[in-house]
Amino acid sequence: MNFSLVSKLLGLVMLVLAAAFALCLGVAIGMEDPDQYPVSRRAFIGAGGTALFAAAMLFWVGREKNRKFFHKEALCTIGLSWLLASLVGSIPYLILTPEAGLSGAIFESTSGLTTTGASVLSDLERLPPSLLFWRSLSQWIGGMGVVVFFVAILGFIGVGAKMLYANEASGSMSEFEESRIQTTVARLVYVYLGLSTACCLSYWLAGMSLFDAINHTFTTVSTAGFSTRSESIGAFENPAIEWVAIVFMSLAGLNFLLILRLCMGRLNFLKRNTEFAAYFILLLLAATLISSTLTWDETFEDLSEAVRAGTFQAVSIMTTTGFSTEDFTEWTALPQITLLLLMVIGGCTGSTSGGIKVTRLLIAARLSVLSIERSFRTRVVRQIRINGNIISDRAVADVTNYLILIGGVISISIVIVALFETTHKIDTNLSVVYACFFNVGPGIAEVGPMENFGFLHPHTKLFLSLLMIMGRLELYAILALLSPSLWKRFS
Repeated sequence: MNFSLVSKLLGLVMLVLAAAFALCLGVAIGMEDPDQYPVSRRAFIGAGGTALFAAAMLFWVGREKNRKFFHKEALCTIGLSWLLASLVGSIPYLILTPEAGLSGAIFESTSGLTTTGASVLSDLERLPPSLLFWRSLSQWIGGMGVVVFFVAILGFIGVGAKMLYANEASGSMSEFEESRIQTTVARLVYVYLGLSTACCLSYWLAGMSLFDAINHTFTTVSTAGFSTRSESIGAFENPAIEWVAIVFMSLAGLNFLLILRLCMGRLNFLKRNTEFAAYFILLLLAATLISSTLTWDETFEDLSEAVRAGTFQAVSIMTTTGFSTEDFTEWTALPQITLLLLMVIGGCTGSTSGGIKVTRLLIAARLSVLSIERSFRTRVVRQIRINGNIISDRAVADVTNYLILIGGVISISIVIVALFETTHKIDTNLSVVYACFFNVGPGIAEVGPMENFGFLHPHTKLFLSLLMIMGRLELYAILALLSPSLWKRFS
């Protein structure tokens, strides 16, 4: 294990957080009244100072010049960066929302950086603007990943940058044609910035204030879901704002590499992209099913309202954004089950969304069909293709193992949550695990879109914080930290 280089990279993550806290301090100076400002100033100066001190210590520990960087260093850096960032990111919540407690502050910080959007806070309108800004900014940073941002500007770790991006963004490295990974990742950051700018202007033109537009841009493009209002997007009661959110949530759920190629005029990739077609077909089917059910059940008297509500929630849940315009826990069973399935599926590979990803679903579905055919045609040989490419046996095995691992982690997590939450029904415990592991935010039952996670036991909040990070990093970067062989030096 190259501890010096890992330490250096963790120091860079702390510098990113320090810069973010400085921005939040600027918001406090410019927007808060004399009663709020002193506490906010103390919160963000304290958080920024802690981040800078941590960065200095980590750079000092990593002062040894050693460029050896292997896959284990990538996993270690990713896992530790999210754990450390979540802890440091909780400082403003500890100072500004002391009622949340230590576990609540860590939960809120982790939920932001992992783009989950689950919250322990209520009555958001009373929070100081600087804290609302930090909630949103943390999700925007987490959307592309703290690591992706600094990989885009680093050259000294060479091929290690490729490993970092692969483990953080869950992108397929075979899709990178450029010899320099930093160039590609930098272009992805430009796409992210461009999408954010377009989203902010659209929200502002649709009727949001500039502050609300910036905050909701951060949490829309990152498919994260924190809002400045307790009733989320529904608080604005503006159909134009809802349609803007639908469009940009849908775009953010796409593979950013595909968006990059489309921006470069490579339209041929769109024609043969299986995941792109499956993603929008699933969204269309889910939106149609939910909207139709809401119309048949007379939940909405007006067809256009039913279509807008059904489409919004289908897109919001499948992209794991978690915005809400309606309390879907009051809908009938069919729409709720549909939304629950969308939570599991998630968005496209290489997007900011959570879930198992559409590509994995496609591979699993085709593998299942093939296994059925082989039950009566034992000698049949077929190859699984995704995006026009043949999927290797190794890739198929990786998907299968990952899905099995997810099933095991979720099963164990449900049991652990049930040990602490003895007074809640099984639907709440199931929903809590699903909403956090798949980085969705709102669930059903007692953690619906109009509720929060504040009632949970402190131990549950801490465990769910870890579960959110595991879901965001797709298990391996966290599980690998528990392996003793990971920590052996250069082996």
